[in-house]
Amino acid sequence: MPLLHIENLTHSFGATRALVGIDLKVERGEIVALMGANGAGKSTLVKILSGVLTADGGTIALKERPFAPKTPHEAAGAGIATVHQSTDIVGVPGLTVADALLLHRIAEHRTSLFVSRSGLRREAKALIDAAGFSLPLDRDFGELAAAERQLVAIARALADKADLLILDEPTASLSSEESQRLFDILRRLRAQGIAVLYISHRTADLQAIADRALVMRGGRIVASFSRPIDFSSAIQSMIGRRLDAVRPDARPVGNPVLEIRNGQLAATSVPFDLTVKQGEVVAITGPIGAGKSRLLSAIFGVGRFACGEMFLDGRPYRPRSPAEAIAAGVSMAAEDRHRSSLMPAGWPGHSLAATISLPHLTKWYRKGFLFGNRERREANRAISRFGIKASDPLASVWSLSGGNQQKAVIARWEAEPSRLLLLDEPFQGVDVGARREIVEAIRVRTDRATLIATSDPEEAYEVADRILTIDRHALLPTAADPTTNLAITGT
Repeated sequence: MPLLHIENLTHSFGATRALVGIDLKVERGEIVALMGANGAGKSTLVKILSGVLTADGGTIALKERPFAPKTPHEAAGAGIATVHQSTDIVGVPGLTVADALLLHRIAEHRTSLFVSRSGLRREAKALIDAAGFSLPLDRDFGELAAAERQLVAIARALADKADLLILDEPTASLSSEESQRLFDILRRLRAQGIAVLYISHRTADLQAIADRALVMRGGRIVASFSRPIDFSSAIQSMIGRRLDAVRPDARPVGNPVLEIRNGQLAATSVPFDLTVKQGEVVAITGPIGAGKSRLLSAIFGVGRFACGEMFLDGRPYRPRSPAEAIAAGVSMAAEDRHRSSLMPAGWPGHSLAATISLPHLTKWYRKGFLFGNRERREANRAISRFGIKASDPLASVWSLSGGNQQKAVIARWEAEPSRLLLLDEPFQGVDVGARREIVEAIRVRTDRATLIATSDPEEAYEVADRILTIDRHALLPTAADPTTNLAITGT
């Protein structure tokens, strides 16, 4: 008998049918990839299995027993551990990484209430050693990068010894080395009889780890593939059409918009020059921690260069804050949209329309009067232009899938003219179909320069006119690739 057996599972949000008769089996010791475009129903299915939502109809059996968890705690107690794409619930600023690793155990009284700091640290170190990760146990959780928070979440889930581990885009923020380490861990878990439901848009991940791939579209499972998995057919099933791997056509560019001369991100790093011209899309790729986010943050006024000069349209440019950068015509979508770009659910400003208008409030409403017409108009334009799947411009952005949330964040900066657009990991957690729509929206603009940071070379090839490599906080020249029409150069 299968470990997990789902029959005719349904769920609706009002008139929207998110799941339409899902049938699914997962065996012990099996890694099953779940593929699907944003809005296909993957997140709804995971939330039902995790006890966040309750199914409208159908049955679920776990270990041959009826399974209908009403809370995440109940689901975890039954043997299902879930690592969500957003890691905000894993820990809070002010706690150390060791605290965050053991927080759920303390809350559930699974460890002593009088544990010493040294004892807590030893127990936390045992968890990460078992997971095979390296984490700064004494650092404030709020200071962690997205990749490190993801490792904390995965280490906690692995420590719970679940029968079924659900991973939602687990490598989206991980380096190649960290991803390989995770794959080794998953293979060990598979050998121990633990099943894994692995949600990802990265075909390289699925090729490396999946025993089987299931494709969701429109709330249904529409295709199943066994190893060796035909990912071309799987992607075609996922989006309902062929997706040809088209790389950008060469196009003319204008004058320099951004110039960095002898820039140093750290006092000990090698100086570099960077020029990005009008109409040009430049991608910076490299391992996590190499300095991609730090570079974009310094350009946007969040951080500082240790040395060097910066020019915008030929004029000296050194913003002291994001507000100064925005006023100069520079905009940025940061790496972690959940923490940096979206208002919490239930707060004023959590709707799709308000998400788009947030950085433009002082410009759109100079006299302090807030009228919704402009917000709704821009939100409707974004829905049309980016293909955002939203029931209404006033719908909560948290009701949207991850890919549609990312479209909304990028649409925010399309609502006003800008000279330079900075995008940090813009395709994180975005399916291939939505990624293509975002690429087209980025490249259609020729009135500005665009600088993108991505840890995925495949994404860089798909979107960029030029690709640069960063290592140890310095840009390096990259050898030209004769198989593409991209000019891959140093500056």
